[in-house]
Amino acid sequence: MKTSGKWFAIVNPVAGSGKGLTDWPLISKLLRDHGIVPEYAFTERQYHAVELAVEAVNKGFRQIIVVGGDGTIHEVVNGLFIQREVAPRDVLLSVIAVGTGNDWIRMFGIPRKYSEAIRAIVQGHSFLQDVGVITYQEASVKQSRYMANVAGVGFDAYVNRKYNHLKQEGKRGKWLYLWSTLKAILRYNSTGVKVFVDGEMVVNDLVYSATIGIGKYNGGGMLQTPDAIADDGLFDLTVIRRMNPLQVLYHFKVLFNGRIYRLPSTSLNRGRKIRIESSPEIAVEVDGEALGYSPFEFEVIDRAIRVVVAERFLQDNTDSKRAVS
Repeated sequence: MKTSGKWFAIVNPVAGSGKGLTDWPLISKLLRDHGIVPEYAFTERQYHAVELAVEAVNKGFRQIIVVGGDGTIHEVVNGLFIQREVAPRDVLLSVIAVGTGNDWIRMFGIPRKYSEAIRAIVQGHSFLQDVGVITYQEASVKQSRYMANVAGVGFDAYVNRKYNHLKQEGKRGKWLYLWSTLKAILRYNSTGVKVFVDGEMVVNDLVYSATIGIGKYNGGGMLQTPDAIADDGLFDLTVIRRMNPLQVLYHFKVLFNGRIYRLPSTSLNRGRKIRIESSPEIAVEVDGEALGYSPFEFEVIDRAIRVVVAERFLQDNTDSKRAVS
């Protein structure tokens, strides 16, 4: 499917330590060279991308380019569900990654090189991916949010909060998430957790972390849900039970190499609905964004948004489904 018609670009100027701003002239030139001349707007504050996505759809745009990272994608997806003009899947969403982690594009094979990402947009290979909706507690009020990729509970959320705190202090660099992870390993303690999948209790134990995935990657390349399929109507749930800091450090590489289920303390469950309870309460991060606290409920919305993907992703996804069937 070749893309045509008008485009709207939502540009996060602070993504990637300011690359959104400094690289936008180059990106816009490359877009023009490929026949795409979008209207665009820069985000000015947190959650502004949500507002811009709603405004774009209300103005008639049905093709949106995100120039940012995973957090910007997260906000735009939430904007697609807030607007009421069309079904979210009727808007084509594409991404030119300028962020730090860029986990969402890893799942779909979108290149980080701008010219190649734009070539994928022009080719117009699209995919209907699932979306998760999560409810959680914040300031004793029940809130909800949509997730496009991966959510982390417990240790993952603790790391995310450390990482975001360092960013708010003005610190930058690819090392930041790794540094936050190593500090968290020394300080985080497992928590008593109950996990229910489609109404059945699957965990009642001390839990170090739980990762809920539509996609495969989180935390800048970690593979904590390595077998997730983005349109199967199911979450992949990876639970790591109690571990001490030495065990975590010794097995650290399995977080990145796709072999996480070789750990005896790790389990995999799949389902459409997940509920997590804990004592004491624990935090959650969704698509790299720190949200609220337990209890949490996750539910899948089937094939809810249409996204531009690399051609090779479509081929690999078809092959994997053939292998399963």
